[in-house]
This record gives sequence, C-alpha cells and structure tokens, in this order.
Amino acid sequence: MKRSLLAVIAVSAAGVLAGGAWLASRSAGLPAPSAPLANGSQPAGSGTAARLLTLAQDMLAAHRKIIVLLADEQTLAASERDAANAAGQALFHENQARLATLEAELAAAMKAAPANGLTAIEGLLAYVESGAGLFDADRLAFRELLHALHRLAAAQQTLPAIKLHQRLSEDLDALTEIERQYEREIKAIFARFDARAIDLKRERWEDYLAQLRKLYAREQILKDFGTIIPYPPPRAAPAASAASAKKGGAGEGGRAAREEEGEIFGYSLPPKTVALTFDDGPHGVYTGEIAAILKQYNVPAAFFQVGRNLGSVAASGEAKLNPRAEAARKLLAGGHVLANHSYSHAQLSRQTGDALRAEIAQTDQLLKAVDPQRSPLFRFPYGARNAEGMAMLTRLQLRSVMWNIDSQDWADPVPASIASRVLRTLDKEQRGIILFHDIHERTVKALPLVLERLVADGYRFAAWDGAGFRVVSASQTPGQTQGQTLAGRAVASPGYQNSWAVVVGIDDYAKWPKLNYAVRDAQALRQMLIERFGFARERVLMLTNGDATRANILALFNQHLGGATAGVAGAAGGVAAASKVKRDDRLLVFFAGHGATRKLSSGRDLGYIVPVDSDPQQFSTDAIPMTELQNIAESLEAKHVLFVMDACYSGLGLTRGGTSRFLTGNARRLGRQMLTAGGADQLVADGGPNGHSIFTWTLLQALGGKGDLNGDGMITATELAAYVAPAVAGVSQQTPAFGSLPGSEGGEFVFELQSDPESLTAQTAQLPADAIALNKKLDETRAKAAPPTGATAAGTVSQAAAIVIKDLQGGEQKITPPAPVHASARQLAQRANELGMQHYREKRYSEAEAAFTEALKLRPDFGLAANNLGYVYFKQDQQAEAARWFENALRIDPSRAVAYLNLGDARVKLGEPDKAKQAYRTYLALLPSGAGAAHVKAQLDKL
Repeated sequence: MKRSLLAVIAVSAAGVLAGGAWLASRSAGLPAPSAPLANGSQPAGSGTAARLLTLAQDMLAAHRKIIVLLADEQTLAASERDAANAAGQALFHENQARLATLEAELAAAMKAAPANGLTAIEGLLAYVESGAGLFDADRLAFRELLHALHRLAAAQQTLPAIKLHQRLSEDLDALTEIERQYEREIKAIFARFDARAIDLKRERWEDYLAQLRKLYAREQILKDFGTIIPYPPPRAAPAASAASAKKGGAGEGGRAAREEEGEIFGYSLPPKTVALTFDDGPHGVYTGEIAAILKQYNVPAAFFQVGRNLGSVAASGEAKLNPRAEAARKLLAGGHVLANHSYSHAQLSRQTGDALRAEIAQTDQLLKAVDPQRSPLFRFPYGARNAEGMAMLTRLQLRSVMWNIDSQDWADPVPASIASRVLRTLDKEQRGIILFHDIHERTVKALPLVLERLVADGYRFAAWDGAGFRVVSASQTPGQTQGQTLAGRAVASPGYQNSWAVVVGIDDYAKWPKLNYAVRDAQALRQMLIERFGFARERVLMLTNGDATRANILALFNQHLGGATAGVAGAAGGVAAASKVKRDDRLLVFFAGHGATRKLSSGRDLGYIVPVDSDPQQFSTDAIPMTELQNIAESLEAKHVLFVMDACYSGLGLTRGGTSRFLTGNARRLGRQMLTAGGADQLVADGGPNGHSIFTWTLLQALGGKGDLNGDGMITATELAAYVAPAVAGVSQQTPAFGSLPGSEGGEFVFELQSDPESLTAQTAQLPADAIALNKKLDETRAKAAPPTGATAAGTVSQAAAIVIKDLQGGEQKITPPAPVHASARQLAQRANELGMQHYREKRYSEAEAAFTEALKLRPDFGLAANNLGYVYFKQDQQAEAARWFENALRIDPSRAVAYLNLGDARVKLGEPDKAKQAYRTYLALLPSGAGAAHVKAQLDKL
C-alpha cells in the first residue's frame, strides 16, 4: 500500500528541522491547475476516476486563488477587500459544489461496485498524498474531502475498506500536523496583524505564497469573476465630509441610524455586543456540532439556510422537505433562529424577475414548512444585492441582514487563525454581527476559541426577537492614488466650420512606370476621413488614374476650392462656387503617385508631383512644381492646410521651416504644413499590407489613433509627423520630411478623433499576419526613436522625448511632441477602450485585456468596454469569464443587443443550450435584422 500522508509529513517535518529545506525539497514546482469546472474539461481518459481527479485538481486551484485573493488583505482598500471577499466566496462555493459532486459520485460507485469505488478513492488519495509538486499547505484544501472519503470507507465492512479507512485516519492526523506546523504562518497572513514580531520559519509561508503568485494575481482573479476595482474618486473636501456626517452619512452614529430602518449590519448594537450568524447550512454533520457548542456556552444564533439543503418546491407550490430539515428543527428547538439564504446560493445581484423571486420565495416556503412562524430575515449570498432584490424583499416582508465581522472561515484553513481574525476585528469594532458558516470542520474548531475569549472579556450575545437583535443573556481618507484622475483643463475643439480634402491616386501612368498601390491608398484615406473624422462625403474630392490630369488637379484648387465654377472631369462630389473653402475651414491634400526632382541652373533642387498625363521627357512643363502648390496654399482662405505627399522628391525651395506645438491660440493662427514620404533618389516602398505603400499604411495607423501622442483625443500635424517619420524610416529606405510652408503663422492642422462605438463580435475585422508584423516593427521603431520620459496619471500616455526628422529643405530638425494632458475619467476610459480595440485588431489579446480593464477602472458603467473585455476572454476560449463580462455589460446596458449575441455564443461553448437560446432570442427581439441575425438563427436551428 502507498505510504500515507503522515509518512509524507514526517519527511517534511524533518526538512523543517533542517531549516529552510521545506521549499527546496519540492523541486518539481507547482502543478498546473486543471481547467475551471465550468469549462467541463477533463484530463486524459474518461470515467469516474479521471473525472474525480479533475474535480480534486480544480478544488486545489480554487483554494490557491482564495489564498492569493486574501493575502495581505490589511493593505487593501475597503472596495478591494470587499471585491476579494466576493470573488473568494464564489470560488469557495464552486468548491462546495465540487465536493458535493465528489461525494455523490463516490457514493454511487461504492453502491454499484464497491471495488471500483475503493479504487477511485485510492486514486484520489494518491494525488492528495503524493501529487507532484503539492505543498503541505496545499493539502489543507482536501480536509473535508478526506472526511467524506473516511465516512464512505467506514460504511463498508470489507477488509480493503477497513485498510483504506485506516489509511484515511492517518491522513487526517497528518492534516492536523500540517495545520499545527503552519498555523503561525497562515495566522499571520489572515489575521490582519498591525505589527508582526519575529516569527520563526516565517519565510516558508512567504515562499509558498510567492509560488502561488507566480500562478495567479489578485487583480486577474477578480477580473475573471467579473469584477474590476474602479479608481477611487477624489477625496471630498473637509467641509463636504462634515456636512455628510451631519446627515448621518458617515461615522458610527450615521451607520447606526441608517440601519434602524434599512439593512442590518450590527452597527446599532450596544458596545461589547455581538450576534452570531451561520450561513449555507444545514449540514449533515457540522450544524449539529455547532449547535452543541452554542448550547454549552448558552449562546443564541441565527442560521441562514440554503433552501435546496432543506428540500424542494414542486411546480404546484408544495414544499417537500428532505432529511436535513430535521437539523433545522433541532436548531429551532435549541432556541435559535432560522433565516433565508436563497434557494441555490446564486449571486442574486445578477438575477431579475421570476428567477430572482423564486430564489427568495421558495426558501421562504420551505422555512415555513419547518416553522410557520419563520423569521423575516434574509441574507443575500456573497452580500451581493441590487435594487430589484431589495424591492423584492420588501414585497415579501423580509429584511436584509449583512455583517460587519467576517470570520473568513470559508477561506482560512486554520481554526486558530479564524478565531484570531474575529477577535482582532472585534477589538476594533467593539460590536457587530459575526459571519460564520456551519458547513466546515474548521468552524467547529474555531468557535470554542472565539466564545471562550468573548465570555472572558464580558461580551453579551444578541438574538433576534422579532423586531431586532437584542441582548438576551449577559456574560461577559487616503489621499489621491496613482489611478485617480484629475479634472484637468479641457482641450479645446479645433473649431473648424467645414472640412475639405483633395485626394489623388495614380497607378496607370501612360509614360511613367505603373504603380500598384496609389489608388488603393487614396481610397483608404478618403474612407478614413469620412468615417473616422467626419468629413462630409461631398467635400472629399478624389481623382484617380485617367482623371488625375494636370489640368484637373489644378482646377480642383483654383476653381472648386478657390471659388471659380469651371468643371473638373471625374472629380468626386462637384461643389458649387458658393461652397468654396472659407476662412474657418481646413483642407487636407493627399497625393499618391510619382514624384520627380529637377536640378535648377542655380544648383538648387526643385520637386514636382507627376500627374497621369505627364511626359518624363518634359515633366518640368507638364508636371506640377512644389512652388505652385505653395502658391495655392497661400492663396486659399482655409485656416489650416496640410499636404501629405506619398511621393519621393526633394527641393521645395522654402524660405522657412520648423514646427510648433498645439497652442490655445491655434484657432487664430494660419497653418500651412507638409509631410512627404521621402527625398530624391528614394523609391516609395510598395510592400505594405493590403496593397498599401509603407508610408500610407503607417499614416493610416497613425490616424487610427496611434498618432495621438499626448492623449488629448486629437492628432496634430506635428504629432502625425512625429509618429510617421521615424516609423517609416526604420522599416524602409525612405526618410519622410515635415515642415511648414510659406504663409504659415505657426498654426497646426488638427484631426479630432471620434469615439469608436464598435462592440467586439465575431464580425469585428482583425488584421492579417503581415499587417500585424509590420505594425509591431513600426511601434518598436517609433519607441526607439522617442522613448517615454516619464509616467503620467492612469489612462494617459507618457511624455515622449524629442525626435530628429528631416525638414522640407533636407536638413534635420527636432520635434518635441506635445506634453500629455489631464482629462476626465470618462475621456481616459474612452481612450483606453479605443487602445484595446487597436490591440484586439492586432491580436494582442493580453494588451487588449489590460486596456479594457483600465477603461472599466476609470468608468465602471462603461458597457461597451465590458462587452469588449468579455469578447477578449471569448477569443481566448475562456468562456465562463467571457459570459460573466457579457452579463456585466447587459446589467450596465440591457439594450446592448450585441452582448446578447456574444453571451449566446459563450453559452453554446459552455454546453448550456437553454441559456444560449434565451440570449439569442433576446438579440433577435432587439435586432431582428441586425448584422448577427443570420448567425443567431442558424445557431437556434442547431440547438
């Protein structure tokens, strides 16, 4: 027979005595936890043994996560501690379900074929006793499982069963030894000590915790359970805080006054008075043992019962009690109070309508079957309630009871540590309602330690008397955090009246080499200007291929935009003279095609853009010199003009150059700027994704949001150049140039980014592999050229250092991007969401997850970001987590139809067809002709 766990612990104890060998002896490391129970995944093989082993591994994973959640909880803010407790309790109740499944399946196996049942138990014991990489502290996760196995083995009278029973007894003794060895370490973690003395061998627990933190992070566990802790709001001014306190909004008096009529937390109890409450029972073993301890100390308690532990309610409304209801009757006979804790221990803040009512009303009916005069007390599972749930209690004449002292016996595996936590919290609170659970052996062990101390210290115990908790017997603002945002200055709007564009793309030259990318570049930019930046379609004038003659290009500037009425063949959106460019307008000029350079007799270079009808032998007369574009720019009335030239040439013959930052007076200053793809003797790189040139692809990425270098929701021409120039130069043989044209007064052309309303779904386009690879290179090159010089508030970008790029005269210049700006939390959340969209399209899922998380920290009611975070989980096949976030999105915004579609898809993958149908049908009810309707109908046909 395998050596028992006691033998394993004996070896471990020797390692402890050797001093520090405990961790080193476990070179195998931590075993990888199996997939979550909700995924339905199983280890290799099939059958009862494999399934039970999966459940045991999942129990360990949940146990570890609970430890990570609650470690160092004394350092957490109240909101973080509450969230950690809620997620930890959810993990705990998942483990309770696993334990119930294990017991039921083993009991069935023992009944059907005892030999097979014993084999399955031995398999579980082998894992608990000698599983690769298990720490001794891990084995505390299996105490109640071993007790269940012990009872099953005791029920058999065969020799193998007797030997197995003996082995289990030894293992339970070993767990007691583990508990003793690590009691002090675990106690220090869980007991909220304010100061810690020297603790012998303390580093062993720290090492264990450090290993767990390599597997899990508290923030990630919370996020997986649908919770993101928002950044705290700015601290209220002292006067406001004082006013709040006068209204009963703060302080002990205010808390006590509020609970007289509302929820009960225990704040209104007299000093040195407590009420004991026990949740989740009745349990077949531990409820009776707890009742016996309470009788010994003559202490009353309230037991919040889970309905399904008492029985069931038929469709006719008849309550049918099961054998555990007898334990409830014994509690009544002992003078205790029975109370309602829902039917299935569901998170009722996520329930609505009939489902919510059933959770409350069915248990109420079962309690009435036990005692017609049942108490009117109700406790929300996990303490999670919403307005509808509170209103439901009012209609059912029930009252919510919470707590202010959490024993955390659901998380802490050591009884002494549980007792210490309760007592130390009471030292601070001096009164209150204590939360225990009557479903643990560790609670049975901890309870006498607590009662002994309370009696000795003169505490009194309160019981429910029908109106409140009364004594029936006597004995005895932090400052602003890094994540907090500031309501800084608002960024002014660019203030344009109308937005114009001239877009030219030429592939099919008659006498110059044909190009492959220029028309596609022009079309893509035109689409972005209209869809992303709100340019009116009729004001984006485009010429391509045969229409892009010299005469037509010049006519667009001199006649359409300058006010004359001559027609232009093929110009998109002919515009009347009355609609010419005005003083408060902006104009973008984009040209994709050939460029040329001619050496003048003075030795100076002069650049040209080449129209479709130009002859290489006489381009000096039939091409368009840059000096003419400069003259056009000066003659137009537009406030700001930006030329973006995806062509290579040199020689602009400028009389001035340089750049300027975005200034408050930008709206009063003329701006004439130009960004070019490269200089003379350079070929425009035609290797970009989707048939674009490298330059235009990079330009499109910048305009998609990457060019907003200071996080103000706008992209100036300077920012555009600061992103595009070093990025293109780093991945090609081109050296883009940028500068101001004659007539400029230092004004900046500004693109104002529009909020991206898209919700992630299966229809959301992602970039192909070559685009993702190029974007990675562009970002790396850009980061090397201008590394950040310092961090800023959460959600904003870091300040970038100055970069060196070419000016329009061929020299070098330094560009310093605008400094990061402060913005509201709402603005920062929007930017974070859009950054997440960028990352998602590039299949950078971990970065997308972080960005959407940041958006929800800044703005907890951001339904779009909640859906998008859920879809990132969905894309990575983490369906349980995805479903939680789709549900969160729908709680925030019940009309967000796409979240129902996504939720349906997640439920299908989770093997929950009924829930999937419900979500799909809701989607169709909201959007019967929506983009996902065909997919939804096809899925419904399959289910």
